[in-house]
Amino acid sequence: MAKMAQPYSQIDTRDNIIVAIQDLPKSTIVNIAGKDFPLEEAIKQKHKFALYDFQIGDEIIMYGVLVGEAIQPIKRGAAITTKNIKHASAEFNSEQSKYKWTAPDISKYTERTFKGYHRADGSVGTRNYWLVIPLVFCENRNIDVVQDALMEALGYQTNKDYSVDTPKLIEKYKNGASPEELMETSIVHTTEELTKNRLFPNVDGIKFLKHDGGCGGIRQDSETLCRLLAGYITNSNVAGATILSLGCQNAQMDMLQNAIAEKDKNFQKPVYYLEQQQIGNERKFIETAVKKTFIGLSQTNKIDRKPAALNKLVLGLECGGSDGFSGISCNSALGYASDLLTALGGSPVLSEFPELNGVEQELINRCNEKEDAEKFANIMNRYSQRAKDVGSGFENNPSPGNIKDGLITDAMKSAGAAKKGGTSPVTSVLDYTEKVKTPGLNLLCTPGNDVESTTGLAGSGCNMIVFTTGLGTPTGNPVAPVLKMSSNTALFERMNDIIDINAGTVITGEDTIQSMGEKILDEIILVASGEKEAKAVLQNQNDFIPWKRGISL
Repeated sequence: MAKMAQPYSQIDTRDNIIVAIQDLPKSTIVNIAGKDFPLEEAIKQKHKFALYDFQIGDEIIMYGVLVGEAIQPIKRGAAITTKNIKHASAEFNSEQSKYKWTAPDISKYTERTFKGYHRADGSVGTRNYWLVIPLVFCENRNIDVVQDALMEALGYQTNKDYSVDTPKLIEKYKNGASPEELMETSIVHTTEELTKNRLFPNVDGIKFLKHDGGCGGIRQDSETLCRLLAGYITNSNVAGATILSLGCQNAQMDMLQNAIAEKDKNFQKPVYYLEQQQIGNERKFIETAVKKTFIGLSQTNKIDRKPAALNKLVLGLECGGSDGFSGISCNSALGYASDLLTALGGSPVLSEFPELNGVEQELINRCNEKEDAEKFANIMNRYSQRAKDVGSGFENNPSPGNIKDGLITDAMKSAGAAKKGGTSPVTSVLDYTEKVKTPGLNLLCTPGNDVESTTGLAGSGCNMIVFTTGLGTPTGNPVAPVLKMSSNTALFERMNDIIDINAGTVITGEDTIQSMGEKILDEIILVASGEKEAKAVLQNQNDFIPWKRGISL
């Protein structure tokens, strides 16, 4: 790793705790705002130390916002830990103060385009997928049969790194090949070899959205599931779908059809609805599903990529496995890319509402419309209360990994996570499964759970997702390419097979927030155009977990 730009940093001039950029030995002399003082103890990289002496009850400020409260006296230069501070966050209400935004310079991007798939509703996809979806978990086994019948035969990537061509061996045997000749016959093909010979080259893949819902539970769960699935079917990255229904479940076909109509009144994509109890014979049911899907793929293959303006990008902003550098490097850089996209007329989408705890008022002040400010405040209050009703709360959001790497309160984690949304005004506030329709920064209610959140982002229309991480994660999505970005170079080098972008160069001083933000947008354009593939796609990471609206932090 290159030499760090500085050994410690005050992120905001209002902060009274300081971040260690590298391991700092005890007695290290620190200079902040022209004042020198020694460290009372060794401070680990990514962790924080006190800028002043704190008494019990004193506020702890980072990123310019309240992130904690002292529960013990803390000496200047001592480490900030879970033993001496507790979670605290600022109060908020729906009343707004004036907000003025200065947009970034977008001159180098005004003429840029990406090559995408143009849909009848005016949206543009970054991929061209066909979906096979069970309306109820009872159909998951049949989904597996359809998947086995189609993927390898049509040259699509499977969960294996290779394929064994047993029929070739059988043919050789029938033609009288000797044991020696059989041993010399090549029958193993890599996934790369298979995908080069796809029957439908313009179809980027077939995605199978298995889940455990559709029946049982409460009826609202099935209604929410249908709205989510309708969001996937109407997503610009999807050309059409095959739906497998049992027939008697809570999630009925007309429920899904109505949800699709709500999202797109002039819906024109091909969707094949198959009901097992109506068709009867399982063999005929599977045969029909395979044939219908094959026909749909042949039609989808007629669609080509064409140039599209960058305002057609709907970018999901996600983080997971965060560390003490996430808010400083990757999240802030992604926030700048988000601002660039907003200025270009695109639609960045900030999710994970439990991880906006403590920055609510800032986001409320940034809402263009009072209705959105009130909606956001109401959703956050309801979410927080429901967590308390089951004996939990937002303060329980940080994971053991977060805490170990310096994020010791939810407000501290949230203040860094919110940086992904940049500084632009909030143009719309959406509840789970609501579709992104307004250009500019959208706030979407999802849990902090990585997969539930990315599932929700794609279900609301995101055609790209950037996922920041400080500890590493293998999360992907079936329909939206997920670009993963590390907060530090050590992680990028250690998990290079699944991480696309290294924002650790911000920590080392090789990049600024602005230069890294531009690199992110450049990478998004390449991947959106199909000129480069996200590693999550190459690794076949197709994570899909619908949120049942229970408490998930």
